[in-house]
Amino acid sequence: MGLSAAFRGRRGGFFLDAALEAPSGAVTALFGPSGAGKTSLMRAIAGLDRIDGHCVLDSEIWQDGQHFVPVARRGLGYVFQEASLFPHLSVRQNLAYGLRRVGAPTVIGFDDAVALLGLSKLIDRSPAHLSGGERQRVALGRALLSQPKLLLLDEPLSGLDTAAKEEILPYFEALGQRLIMPVLLVTHDMMEVERLADRMVLLRAGKVIAAGALNDLLTGAGLRGAREAAAVLAGRIASHEAGDGLSVIEIEGRELLVTGDAGVIGSVVRVRIAARDVSIVLARPVGSSILNVLETRIEAIEPAGEAEAVVTLRLGAQTLLARLTRRSVRELTLAPGQVVFAQVKGVSLVTGAG
Repeated sequence: MGLSAAFRGRRGGFFLDAALEAPSGAVTALFGPSGAGKTSLMRAIAGLDRIDGHCVLDSEIWQDGQHFVPVARRGLGYVFQEASLFPHLSVRQNLAYGLRRVGAPTVIGFDDAVALLGLSKLIDRSPAHLSGGERQRVALGRALLSQPKLLLLDEPLSGLDTAAKEEILPYFEALGQRLIMPVLLVTHDMMEVERLADRMVLLRAGKVIAAGALNDLLTGAGLRGAREAAAVLAGRIASHEAGDGLSVIEIEGRELLVTGDAGVIGSVVRVRIAARDVSIVLARPVGSSILNVLETRIEAIEPAGEAEAVVTLRLGAQTLLARLTRRSVRELTLAPGQVVFAQVKGVSLVTGAG
């Protein structure tokens, strides 16, 4: 169950021809450069702009050839780039405004929203005395307390500086784990996608170029050739090696070491591995300073620029990328289907996964 939508038509000077599926209980990121159509697609889904097409949430038809449900009746939670709080109301009153409009909570209660978003110490402040990140947390709480069937996040972090983003991101991460509705996130920041999204829709010039599970898209043809290409893998915290300051993450039956305390044992996390931080050897190395060596199978080899190639490596149900020189590929006689060992020089813990 979830959202299914497709639109084809012109709005002003922009032509949108895009379709998407956004399952319940997942964060789907609409990603692409400015002018790609991300916000246009989200506004069409919300019913703010009327463009020919269809839009169905679960079994509820919001738009087709005969129906068009107004935005006020779609049961949306919408968080914009600017928090747009009521300046004359306290945080408590801003939050309660959303709940008063719908009556008994079906998605989240007042106290749960306050706890989820860490708002208890801010509850009696006015918006004028909040930081940018705090205002967005209140705006998010107000949207949740409207008990939405679909949550729309339109670049909610774009107006924040780096410190404010780092402050608020854990709350958005917790949100992704808590909610069972579809969540759409518009962003042009890959870091936000890697930390928050379960799925991605890649847009360019009003069209969907690719769509699917996050790691499939990151390691797919549309992005894997980029200099900054990386894989984001889901794993589970297996143990801590306190004496060495390391945590063991289990991924597809393999163990990966990351620095620091990754969190509670058993928790699901994401790790980011840049393609440029992966090298390939034909046999498991002995006496190497590189701690993370993963047995993989080559899935594809593609040129990347004049002197390099990107090797796609299958790691169970997930994929990893390695960016090598073409000379290395030739001298190692690498080929699809071959079992090799990936030496991972750098691993960063992204976040807890949903």
